[in-house]
Amino acid sequence: MTKHPGTVLLAVIAAACLCAQASESTAPKQLPDIVGVTHVDGKYRLTDKDFLNEGADQILALGSRVIKVWFHKPWNSYRFNSDWPRTETMVETAKSPYFRKLFAKPFTTYILMCFSTGRPENYFRAGLTPEQKADEQQQFYQLAKYLLAEYKDTAKTFVIQHWEGDWLVRGNFDANADPDPKALEGMIDWLNARQAGVAQARNESPAPRCRIYHAAEVNLVVASMEKGRPNMVNRVLPSTNLDLVSYSAWDSATARHNDPNTLRKALDYIAANTPDSPDFGDKNVYLGEFGMPENEFSRETTLRAVRAATDTALDWGCPYIVFWQIYCNELRPGKGPPPVKNNDDVRGFCLIRPDASKTETYGYFRNLLKTTRPFTH
Repeated sequence: MTKHPGTVLLAVIAAACLCAQASESTAPKQLPDIVGVTHVDGKYRLTDKDFLNEGADQILALGSRVIKVWFHKPWNSYRFNSDWPRTETMVETAKSPYFRKLFAKPFTTYILMCFSTGRPENYFRAGLTPEQKADEQQQFYQLAKYLLAEYKDTAKTFVIQHWEGDWLVRGNFDANADPDPKALEGMIDWLNARQAGVAQARNESPAPRCRIYHAAEVNLVVASMEKGRPNMVNRVLPSTNLDLVSYSAWDSATARHNDPNTLRKALDYIAANTPDSPDFGDKNVYLGEFGMPENEFSRETTLRAVRAATDTALDWGCPYIVFWQIYCNELRPGKGPPPVKNNDDVRGFCLIRPDASKTETYGYFRNLLKTTRPFTH
Protein backbone atom coordinates (compact mmCIF):
# COMPACT_ATOMS: atom_id res chain seq x y z
CA MET A 1 0.00 0.00 0.00
CA THR A 2 1.36 3.44 -0.92
CA LYS A 3 1.41 5.89 1.97
CA HIS A 4 0.40 9.51 1.52
CA PRO A 5 3.45 11.81 1.89
CA GLY A 6 1.72 13.71 4.67
CA THR A 7 1.20 10.48 6.61
CA VAL A 8 4.89 9.65 6.32
CA LEU A 9 5.84 13.14 7.47
CA LEU A 10 3.56 12.89 10.52
CA ALA A 11 5.03 9.51 11.37
CA VAL A 12 8.56 10.91 11.21
CA ILE A 13 7.61 13.88 13.40
CA ALA A 14 5.92 11.59 15.94
CA ALA A 15 8.95 9.32 16.05
CA ALA A 16 11.24 12.30 16.53
CA CYS A 17 9.10 13.56 19.40
CA LEU A 18 9.19 10.15 21.09
CA CYS A 19 12.96 9.95 20.65
CA ALA A 20 13.36 13.44 22.09
CA GLN A 21 11.18 12.52 25.07
CA ALA A 22 13.17 9.34 25.71
CA SER A 23 16.40 11.32 25.36
CA GLU A 24 15.25 13.87 27.93
CA SER A 25 14.15 11.11 30.31
CA THR A 26 17.42 9.18 30.16
CA ALA A 27 19.86 12.06 29.75
CA PRO A 28 22.39 12.46 32.57
CA LYS A 29 21.31 14.95 35.22
CA GLN A 30 23.42 17.75 36.62
CA LEU A 31 23.52 18.15 40.40
CA PRO A 32 21.25 21.24 40.36
CA ASP A 33 18.54 18.93 38.96
CA ILE A 34 18.98 16.40 41.78
CA VAL A 35 19.82 18.39 44.93
CA GLY A 36 16.97 20.62 46.04
CA VAL A 37 15.61 22.59 48.99
CA THR A 38 12.22 22.86 50.72
CA HIS A 39 10.51 26.20 51.29
CA VAL A 40 7.53 26.16 53.66
CA ASP A 41 6.25 28.19 56.62
CA GLY A 42 9.47 30.10 57.31
CA LYS A 43 9.23 32.26 60.42
CA TYR A 44 10.90 35.31 58.86
CA ARG A 45 11.17 37.15 55.58
CA LEU A 46 14.01 39.13 54.02
CA THR A 47 12.33 41.04 51.17
CA ASP A 48 9.03 42.60 50.14
CA LYS A 49 8.29 39.88 47.58
CA ASP A 50 5.41 37.50 48.03
CA PHE A 51 6.77 34.85 50.40
CA LEU A 52 6.38 31.80 48.15
CA ASN A 53 8.44 33.38 45.43
CA GLU A 54 10.90 35.06 47.80
CA GLY A 55 12.03 31.65 49.03
CA ALA A 56 12.01 30.23 45.51
CA ASP A 57 14.35 32.97 44.33
CA GLN A 58 16.71 32.22 47.21
CA ILE A 59 16.84 28.56 46.15
CA LEU A 60 17.59 29.55 42.56
CA ALA A 61 20.32 31.90 43.80
CA LEU A 62 21.85 28.97 45.71
CA GLY A 63 22.15 27.15 42.39
CA SER A 64 19.42 24.50 42.72
CA ARG A 65 16.68 23.85 40.19
CA VAL A 66 14.64 21.53 42.48
CA ILE A 67 12.14 22.99 44.95
CA LYS A 68 9.71 21.38 47.39
CA VAL A 69 6.71 23.47 48.48
CA TRP A 70 3.38 23.04 50.26
CA PHE A 71 0.61 23.11 47.66
CA HIS A 72 -2.12 22.29 50.19
CA LYS A 73 -3.65 25.42 51.78
CA PRO A 74 -0.73 27.65 50.79
CA TRP A 75 -2.26 30.61 52.60
CA ASN A 76 -1.15 28.93 55.83
CA SER A 77 2.44 28.42 54.70
CA TYR A 78 3.25 31.58 52.71
CA ARG A 79 1.58 34.45 54.54
CA PHE A 80 4.12 37.25 54.25
CA ASN A 81 3.45 39.90 51.59
CA SER A 82 0.68 37.75 50.14
CA ASP A 83 -3.08 37.84 49.59
CA TRP A 84 -3.97 34.28 48.68
CA PRO A 85 -7.30 33.43 47.04
CA ARG A 86 -9.20 30.75 48.97
CA THR A 87 -9.27 28.09 46.29
CA GLU A 88 -11.62 25.12 46.44
CA THR A 89 -9.82 22.75 44.06
CA MET A 90 -6.20 21.83 43.43
CA VAL A 91 -6.49 23.08 39.86
CA GLU A 92 -7.60 26.48 41.15
CA THR A 93 -4.54 26.55 43.41
CA ALA A 94 -2.27 25.77 40.46
CA LYS A 95 -3.87 28.66 38.57
CA SER A 96 -3.35 31.15 41.41
CA PRO A 97 -1.04 34.07 40.58
CA TYR A 98 1.64 33.04 43.09
CA PHE A 99 1.93 29.48 41.79
CA ARG A 100 1.82 30.58 38.15
CA LYS A 101 4.73 32.89 38.94
CA LEU A 102 6.57 30.04 40.67
CA PHE A 103 5.97 27.62 37.79
CA ALA A 104 7.36 30.19 35.33
CA LYS A 105 10.74 30.17 37.10
CA PRO A 106 13.65 28.07 35.75
CA PHE A 107 13.19 25.11 38.08
CA THR A 108 13.34 21.69 36.47
CA THR A 109 11.43 19.87 39.25
CA TYR A 110 8.64 20.99 41.57
CA ILE A 111 7.80 18.65 44.46
CA LEU A 112 4.31 19.59 45.64
CA MET A 113 2.83 18.51 48.97
CA CYS A 114 -0.80 17.88 48.01
CA PHE A 115 -4.06 16.65 49.48
CA SER A 116 -7.46 16.42 47.86
CA THR A 117 -9.96 19.04 48.94
CA GLY A 118 -13.24 18.75 50.80
CA ARG A 119 -12.17 16.34 53.57
CA PRO A 120 -9.59 15.92 56.35
CA GLU A 121 -6.06 15.06 55.24
CA ASN A 122 -6.07 11.57 56.76
CA TYR A 123 -9.74 10.67 56.30
CA PHE A 124 -8.55 7.34 54.88
CA ARG A 125 -7.90 6.03 58.41
CA ALA A 126 -11.56 5.02 58.60
CA GLY A 127 -11.36 3.17 55.29
CA LEU A 128 -12.44 4.41 51.86
CA THR A 129 -15.82 3.93 50.23
CA PRO A 130 -15.98 3.32 46.45
CA GLU A 131 -17.25 6.89 46.07
CA GLN A 132 -14.29 8.29 48.03
CA LYS A 133 -11.80 6.28 45.95
CA ALA A 134 -13.37 7.60 42.77
CA ASP A 135 -13.32 11.20 43.98
CA GLU A 136 -9.71 10.93 45.18
CA GLN A 137 -8.66 9.58 41.80
CA GLN A 138 -10.65 12.25 39.98
CA GLN A 139 -9.13 15.16 41.92
CA PHE A 140 -5.58 13.99 41.23
CA TYR A 141 -6.46 13.25 37.63
CA GLN A 142 -7.73 16.81 37.18
CA LEU A 143 -4.59 18.36 38.71
CA ALA A 144 -2.22 16.16 36.71
CA LYS A 145 -4.19 16.75 33.51
CA TYR A 146 -4.02 20.52 34.01
CA LEU A 147 -0.28 20.58 34.71
CA LEU A 148 0.53 18.33 31.76
CA ALA A 149 -1.54 20.52 29.42
CA GLU A 150 -0.46 23.90 30.77
CA TYR A 151 3.27 23.09 30.81
CA LYS A 152 3.37 20.56 27.96
CA ASP A 153 6.01 22.48 26.02
CA THR A 154 8.40 22.75 28.96
CA ALA A 155 10.82 20.15 30.31
CA LYS A 156 9.50 20.62 33.83
CA THR A 157 8.78 17.71 36.18
CA PHE A 158 6.08 17.80 38.86
CA VAL A 159 6.15 15.31 41.74
CA ILE A 160 2.99 15.17 43.85
CA GLN A 161 3.34 13.77 47.38
CA HIS A 162 1.88 13.96 50.89
CA TRP A 163 3.82 14.77 54.05
CA GLU A 164 5.16 12.23 56.55
CA GLY A 165 2.80 9.31 56.13
CA ASP A 166 3.69 7.39 59.28
CA TRP A 167 2.25 10.28 61.29
CA LEU A 168 -0.73 10.61 58.97
CA VAL A 169 -1.67 6.94 59.30
CA ARG A 170 -1.47 7.14 63.11
CA GLY A 171 -3.33 10.41 63.41
CA ASN A 172 -0.68 11.53 65.93
CA PHE A 173 3.09 11.83 66.44
CA ASP A 174 3.54 8.86 68.77
CA ALA A 175 6.22 6.63 67.28
CA ASN A 176 5.72 4.09 70.09
CA ALA A 177 2.12 3.39 69.04
CA ASP A 178 1.60 1.00 66.12
CA PRO A 179 -0.87 2.16 63.46
CA ASP A 180 -4.36 0.63 63.30
CA PRO A 181 -4.51 -2.16 60.66
CA LYS A 182 -7.68 -0.60 59.28
CA ALA A 183 -5.85 2.70 58.83
CA LEU A 184 -3.04 0.93 56.98
CA GLU A 185 -5.54 -0.70 54.62
CA GLY A 186 -7.23 2.64 54.07
CA MET A 187 -3.88 4.24 53.24
CA ILE A 188 -3.22 1.57 50.60
CA ASP A 189 -6.52 2.36 48.88
CA TRP A 190 -5.91 6.10 49.23
CA LEU A 191 -2.43 6.01 47.70
CA ASN A 192 -3.51 3.74 44.88
CA ALA A 193 -6.40 6.09 44.06
CA ARG A 194 -4.05 9.09 43.93
CA GLN A 195 -1.63 7.11 41.76
CA ALA A 196 -4.44 6.01 39.45
CA GLY A 197 -5.48 9.62 38.88
CA VAL A 198 -1.96 10.70 37.91
CA ALA A 199 -1.49 7.63 35.70
CA GLN A 200 -4.81 8.28 33.96
CA ALA A 201 -3.77 11.84 33.10
CA ARG A 202 -0.40 10.65 31.82
CA ASN A 203 -2.02 8.01 29.62
CA GLU A 204 -4.27 10.62 28.04
CA SER A 205 -1.46 13.08 27.33
CA PRO A 206 0.31 12.59 23.99
CA ALA A 207 4.03 12.67 24.81
CA PRO A 208 4.37 16.09 26.48
CA ARG A 209 7.85 17.30 27.38
CA CYS A 210 6.46 17.99 30.85
CA ARG A 211 6.31 15.05 33.27
CA ILE A 212 4.29 14.31 36.38
CA TYR A 213 4.77 11.66 39.05
CA HIS A 214 3.09 10.61 42.29
CA ALA A 215 4.96 9.74 45.49
CA ALA A 216 4.25 8.59 49.04
CA GLU A 217 6.38 9.77 51.94
CA VAL A 218 7.60 7.46 54.73
CA ASN A 219 9.30 8.67 57.90
CA LEU A 220 9.55 5.73 60.33
CA VAL A 221 11.82 3.26 58.58
CA VAL A 222 14.59 2.30 61.00
CA ALA A 223 12.19 0.73 63.53
CA SER A 224 10.70 -1.48 60.81
CA MET A 225 14.09 -2.31 59.33
CA GLU A 226 15.69 -3.25 62.65
CA LYS A 227 12.76 -4.46 64.76
CA GLY A 228 10.03 -5.40 62.31
CA ARG A 229 7.64 -2.73 63.61
CA PRO A 230 4.55 -2.22 61.40
CA ASN A 231 4.79 1.02 59.47
CA MET A 232 4.12 2.36 56.00
CA VAL A 233 7.34 0.93 54.62
CA ASN A 234 6.48 -2.72 55.32
CA ARG A 235 2.67 -2.66 55.58
CA VAL A 236 1.63 -0.20 52.87
CA LEU A 237 4.30 0.22 50.18
CA PRO A 238 4.35 -3.46 49.06
CA SER A 239 0.65 -3.16 48.09
CA THR A 240 1.06 -0.01 45.96
CA ASN A 241 2.28 0.78 42.46
CA LEU A 242 3.80 4.20 43.13
CA ASP A 243 6.06 6.16 40.81
CA LEU A 244 8.28 7.24 43.70
CA VAL A 245 8.73 7.11 47.46
CA SER A 246 9.99 10.07 49.47
CA TYR A 247 11.96 9.31 52.63
CA SER A 248 11.81 11.91 55.40
CA ALA A 249 15.01 10.63 56.94
CA TRP A 250 15.15 12.08 60.43
CA ASP A 251 15.34 8.61 62.01
CA SER A 252 18.57 7.82 60.14
CA ALA A 253 20.28 10.86 58.60
CA THR A 254 19.81 12.90 61.78
CA ALA A 255 19.29 10.44 64.65
CA ARG A 256 22.12 8.21 63.36
CA HIS A 257 24.23 10.92 61.76
CA ASN A 258 27.46 9.32 63.00
CA ASP A 259 26.69 6.18 60.98
CA PRO A 260 25.78 7.03 57.35
CA ASN A 261 25.42 3.31 56.69
CA THR A 262 22.09 3.42 58.54
CA LEU A 263 20.74 5.78 55.87
CA ARG A 264 22.06 3.53 53.11
CA LYS A 265 20.42 0.46 54.66
CA ALA A 266 17.16 2.39 55.07
CA LEU A 267 17.16 3.37 51.39
CA ASP A 268 17.79 -0.26 50.47
CA TYR A 269 14.97 -1.38 52.77
CA ILE A 270 12.48 1.10 51.31
CA ALA A 271 13.40 0.08 47.77
CA ALA A 272 13.07 -3.62 48.64
CA ASN A 273 9.53 -3.02 49.91
CA THR A 274 8.48 -0.82 46.96
CA PRO A 275 7.55 -2.29 43.57
CA ASP A 276 9.82 -0.97 40.81
CA SER A 277 8.42 1.84 38.67
CA PRO A 278 8.69 2.18 34.86
CA ASP A 279 10.66 5.44 34.84
CA PHE A 280 12.82 4.94 37.92
CA GLY A 281 13.22 1.16 38.20
CA ASP A 282 14.50 0.07 41.62
CA LYS A 283 15.95 3.54 42.30
CA ASN A 284 12.53 5.04 42.92
CA VAL A 285 13.31 6.34 46.42
CA TYR A 286 14.37 9.94 47.00
CA LEU A 287 15.58 11.77 50.08
CA GLY A 288 12.59 14.03 50.70
CA GLU A 289 13.64 15.58 54.02
CA PHE A 290 16.91 15.72 55.91
CA GLY A 291 18.79 18.31 57.92
CA MET A 292 19.82 19.30 61.41
CA PRO A 293 18.98 22.32 63.64
CA GLU A 294 22.22 24.28 63.91
CA ASN A 295 21.10 26.00 67.13
CA GLU A 296 20.91 22.61 68.85
CA PHE A 297 24.07 21.03 67.44
CA SER A 298 27.47 22.49 66.72
CA ARG A 299 27.86 23.92 63.26
CA GLU A 300 30.64 21.42 62.62
CA THR A 301 28.32 18.52 63.51
CA THR A 302 25.53 19.95 61.37
CA LEU A 303 27.75 20.34 58.33
CA ARG A 304 29.29 16.90 58.75
CA ALA A 305 25.86 15.23 59.04
CA VAL A 306 24.48 17.02 55.99
CA ARG A 307 27.52 16.17 53.89
CA ALA A 308 27.36 12.51 54.94
CA ALA A 309 23.66 12.21 54.08
CA THR A 310 24.09 13.96 50.74
CA ASP A 311 27.08 11.81 49.77
CA THR A 312 25.26 8.63 50.78
CA ALA A 313 22.11 9.53 48.85
CA LEU A 314 24.08 10.49 45.74
CA ASP A 315 26.11 7.30 45.88
CA TRP A 316 22.96 5.22 46.40
CA GLY A 317 21.29 6.79 43.37
CA CYS A 318 18.43 8.87 44.78
CA PRO A 319 16.75 10.76 41.92
CA TYR A 320 16.21 13.74 44.27
CA ILE A 321 17.88 14.89 47.47
CA VAL A 322 15.89 17.65 49.20
CA PHE A 323 17.29 19.58 52.16
CA TRP A 324 15.04 20.93 54.96
CA GLN A 325 15.00 23.94 54.34
CA ILE A 326 15.79 27.46 53.03
CA TYR A 327 14.30 29.43 56.01
CA CYS A 328 13.68 27.82 59.41
CA ASN A 329 10.05 26.90 60.08
CA GLU A 330 10.36 26.18 63.84
CA LEU A 331 10.50 28.77 66.62
CA ARG A 332 12.36 28.08 69.85
CA PRO A 333 10.21 27.97 73.02
CA GLY A 334 9.02 31.41 74.07
CA LYS A 335 10.07 33.09 70.82
CA GLY A 336 7.91 34.89 68.29
CA PRO A 337 5.53 35.88 66.88
CA PRO A 338 6.76 35.80 63.27
CA PRO A 339 8.40 37.41 61.48
CA VAL A 340 11.34 37.11 63.86
CA LYS A 341 14.66 38.93 63.46
CA ASN A 342 17.15 37.15 65.70
CA ASN A 343 18.99 33.97 64.78
CA ASP A 344 18.42 32.42 68.21
CA ASP A 345 14.63 32.80 67.83
CA VAL A 346 14.53 29.67 65.64
CA ARG A 347 15.84 26.11 65.96
CA GLY A 348 18.05 26.48 62.92
CA PHE A 349 16.62 24.24 60.19
CA CYS A 350 17.81 26.60 57.49
CA LEU A 351 20.34 27.67 54.92
CA ILE A 352 19.66 31.39 55.46
CA ARG A 353 19.21 32.77 58.97
CA PRO A 354 16.77 35.48 60.15
CA ASP A 355 19.53 38.12 59.94
CA ALA A 356 20.13 37.09 56.28
CA SER A 357 23.50 35.51 57.02
CA LYS A 358 24.16 32.19 55.35
CA THR A 359 25.00 28.98 57.15
CA GLU A 360 28.08 26.85 56.56
CA THR A 361 25.72 24.32 55.00
CA TYR A 362 24.68 26.96 52.46
CA GLY A 363 28.32 27.30 51.44
CA TYR A 364 28.63 23.54 51.12
CA PHE A 365 25.60 23.26 48.84
CA ARG A 366 26.64 26.34 46.85
CA ASN A 367 29.98 24.75 46.03
CA LEU A 368 28.47 21.31 45.43
CA LEU A 369 25.92 22.67 42.97
CA LYS A 370 28.70 24.20 40.88
CA THR A 371 29.96 20.68 40.13
CA THR A 372 29.62 19.93 36.44
CA ARG A 373 29.84 16.13 36.66
CA PRO A 374 26.60 14.61 35.30
CA PHE A 375 24.73 11.80 37.03
CA THR A 376 22.77 9.11 35.22
CA HIS A 377 20.51 8.15 38.16
